Amino acid sequence: MIEQNFVELYEKSFTKYWDSPAITDYPGDNSYTYGELAEKIAWVHSLFGEAGLKRGDKVALVGKNHSSWSIVFLSAISYGAVIVPILHEFNAESIEHIVEHSESKITFVGESLWTRLNPSKFKLPVFSLPSFEPLQGVGEPLRFIDRVNAAFKKKYASGFGKGDVKYAEVSNDTVVCLNYTSGTTGFSKGVMLTANNYAGNVTTAHNLDLLFEYERLLAFLPMAHAYGCAFDFLYALSTGVHVFILGVPPTPQNLLKGFQEIKPHLIISVPLIFEKIYKKKILPTIHKPAMKILLGIPGVNALIYKKIRKSLIESLGGSFREVIIGGAALGKEVESFYAKIKFPFTVGYGMTECAPLISYDHHYDFEPTSCGSILDIMEARIDSPDPENVPGEIQVRGENVMKEYFKNEEATKAAFTDDGWLKTGDSGILRGRRLFIKGRIKTMILSSTGQNIYPEEIEAKLNNLPYVAESVVVQRRNFIAALVFPDFPAVEEDGISREKLGEIMQDNKAQLNKSLAHYERIASIELHDTEFEKTPKKSVKRFLYA
Repeated sequence: MIEQNFVELYEKSFTKYWDSPAITDYPGDNSYTYGELAEKIAWVHSLFGEAGLKRGDKVALVGKNHSSWSIVFLSAISYGAVIVPILHEFNAESIEHIVEHSESKITFVGESLWTRLNPSKFKLPVFSLPSFEPLQGVGEPLRFIDRVNAAFKKKYASGFGKGDVKYAEVSNDTVVCLNYTSGTTGFSKGVMLTANNYAGNVTTAHNLDLLFEYERLLAFLPMAHAYGCAFDFLYALSTGVHVFILGVPPTPQNLLKGFQEIKPHLIISVPLIFEKIYKKKILPTIHKPAMKILLGIPGVNALIYKKIRKSLIESLGGSFREVIIGGAALGKEVESFYAKIKFPFTVGYGMTECAPLISYDHHYDFEPTSCGSILDIMEARIDSPDPENVPGEIQVRGENVMKEYFKNEEATKAAFTDDGWLKTGDSGILRGRRLFIKGRIKTMILSSTGQNIYPEEIEAKLNNLPYVAESVVVQRRNFIAALVFPDFPAVEEDGISREKLGEIMQDNKAQLNKSLAHYERIASIELHDTEFEKTPKKSVKRFLYA
């Protein structure tokens, strides 16, 4: 059990950094200091009381990243309730099912999202974000808010101060979050995360000195997902960091503008962002004929790489110590280039069931193609006769591992080995404590000669070829095929006809197959006119295309 009590972290942080900025919605000027954040949480506690919420009850939270989202999350766990963050990108049917399945007593939902949902599916009190106004289930909305305000004023008759930041006693073995996964192979499951799971992640980040008090962070990952929740949000606010919450789509254009204006001290990202930067900004430069010649000259190439690194760092604000990439595999070609130019990045590994971190190395210790070293509070093993060389399933146990799946005994039993290790479903090798991942076991393709084929590795190469926006490698009856969604803006800009595009894809296939083992080679490329459907962390839902 982690010694540091999870909920007490925020009692200490809110009082210590009382007058410092805590959260700002970006773009915009809506902002809270740590003291103002604590006061708003106390007001939401009054709302909970008037709504009849009891300790241990579930609070469903559905909405885009926003300060009001973070307030509800912190209010629930500090009240002694269980928060149920639901990704707003889930379809309406899934959201309604999760609210019902989780047995949530209260729901908070984004105003724009509410119009897509069926109100009859929500028989419990529902409140709007970001306004906190009642949508249904409490009688007359204005009278309810008046009752909440009166209860708050009665409790804090002399005004709300540092001494009033006193939260429910929640032991670290208590379940504080029910996080429904966004898996690529089927319907989501409710992961029961304890205060200890989160304390393990947060205290690990503290010990690693990922951030320091009064620094800045741009939070753009979905906070309803374990990765963004733990590090962009929970860890940052336990450290006295000023968190800017991105309220517009995380397109490269919006992110680069945000990085330039906020100048964050740490960047926490998924691979897609930096793969796009590589493909759209870097590849066109280094593939110019003259540049290829210069990059072949020793000494000159080092100067060019230094210039590229400097430009990239400046475009990201220039103040960050490192970029942490996680949530999915980073393409090997992209990773190799960033390592070659000595860009300060690292790749970590985790899963929702571990809230989420399993392995990490600082950028100066990071070994390319790995995903860091197993955390000190975790253990890992490989289900393989030769764990250092022959890939097998990665299995873990330790402080970060979930309690179980909510109301799903069968899935829980399937998730653990008989001796209590969590089965990650990922294949990899372990050298010392450093982890190397090959791919998802469920997506692995077995060739006709018995060789293991990892489609993610092939896709990473294919996605960097001309006019390929994204791809999915699948197994047909007796051959391997690649489904490709073309980069249509580039196709249109260059005046490429459909017939010509087909010829280019045949050239891409030939070039790709030269870089693959014989048993990995693809037999065909099939064009898709629409983007592949993805999870909120931007992994393709492969089961739709198998």
